[in-house]
Amino acid sequence: MTANGTPKSAGTETRIDWVDYAKGICIIMVVMMHSVLGVELAAGETGFMHAVVAFAKPFRMPDFFLISGLFLPLVIDRDWRTYVDRKVVHFAYFYVLWVTIQFGFKAPGFAAASGWQHAGYLYLESFIEPFGTLWFIYLLPIFFVVIKLTRKAPAPVIWGIAAGLEMTHIVTGWTVIDEFCARFVYIYSGYLFATTIFALSDRARAQPMLAIIGLLLWAVINQSLVNLGVSEWPIVSLMLGYAGAVAIIIAGTLLARAQLLNVLRFCGEHSIVIYLAFFLPMAATRTLLLKTGLISDIGAISLLVTVAGVLGALLIWRLALRVGARFLFERPIAFWIAPPKRKAVLQPAE
Repeated sequence: MTANGTPKSAGTETRIDWVDYAKGICIIMVVMMHSVLGVELAAGETGFMHAVVAFAKPFRMPDFFLISGLFLPLVIDRDWRTYVDRKVVHFAYFYVLWVTIQFGFKAPGFAAASGWQHAGYLYLESFIEPFGTLWFIYLLPIFFVVIKLTRKAPAPVIWGIAAGLEMTHIVTGWTVIDEFCARFVYIYSGYLFATTIFALSDRARAQPMLAIIGLLLWAVINQSLVNLGVSEWPIVSLMLGYAGAVAIIIAGTLLARAQLLNVLRFCGEHSIVIYLAFFLPMAATRTLLLKTGLISDIGAISLLVTVAGVLGALLIWRLALRVGARFLFERPIAFWIAPPKRKAVLQPAE
C-alpha cells in the first residue's frame, strides 16, 4: 500500500476500480450538461433532463476536481522536469491540439459573422481564455503547479484561502480566474485529504447498506436545496460540492464492489478521450434531431444527444487508433520532456 492508502504493484502503476467508476460518472455528467443546455438553448425550451442537470450542478465539477487531486501525493515530490511533463506538458499538448480541431469546425461560422481576421483573433485569444468545452484541461496544469509550489506552506492556510475564494463566488468574466477561485479548493482537498478519502471508500465497501442509506439521504438533501434555490449560497455551495463529491466516490465504490455497469468504469478509464472528442458527435446529433423533427420531446432529444456524445467520442477514438491517428489521444514521444511512464493496470481496491 502507498502512503495515501492506494495499492501499488511492483514495477507498475495501478488503476483503482472505484476511481474509474467515479470518473465515468463525472464525465457522463459533464457531457450531459453540455448536451442538455445546448439542446434547450437551440430549441428555446426545456425538457425533463433539465432537472437532472440542475440536480448535478452543485457537485458536477467539484467531484471531478477532487478526484483529479487524489493521486497528487504520489507525485508531488517528483523532480520538476518529470512533474511538469506529466502535469503540464501532457494537458498542454491536448489543449493546443484539440482547441485547433474545435476551432477548425467553428471558424467558418465566426468568419461569416465578423470576418476571418476576427476569427484569427478569437483563435489566439483561446490561449489566454479557454475555448469551448476545453477549460477543464486548461485549468488542471495551473492547479497542479500551484499545489506543488505551495506544498511546503501550512496546509490549513492554503485550504482556508481556497475555501474563501469558493464562497466569495468571484465573477470577473475571465474563465481562468473565475474557475480557479471556484474549483481550487476541491482539487486541493483531493490532494490534502487523499488518505481520508481512500479510507472512506474502504468503509463504504465494507458497509454497503449503510453507504446506500447515506447516498439516499444525500440525494434528498441535495435536491431539496436545489429546489429551494439556495444551493449556490456561500457555505452551502461549498458543503454541497463536498457532499456530492463524497457521494460520487461512494457510488463508484459500491458499483465497483458489485461489478455493475462496467461501462461506467470503461468511460472513466477513457475519460480524457470522451472529454476531448464529445463536442463533435454531440453537436452533429443535436443539429440532426432538431432540424429533422424526428423527435419532438426536448428531454428525449437531450438524452439521445448525451448518449451520442459519449459513444461518438469513443467511436472517434477507436477509428483514430485504426487509421494510425493515435496522436489525437496519445501524446507522441516527441512531445515528452521526461522518460515515458509505464502503462497503468486496473486492480480492485483492497
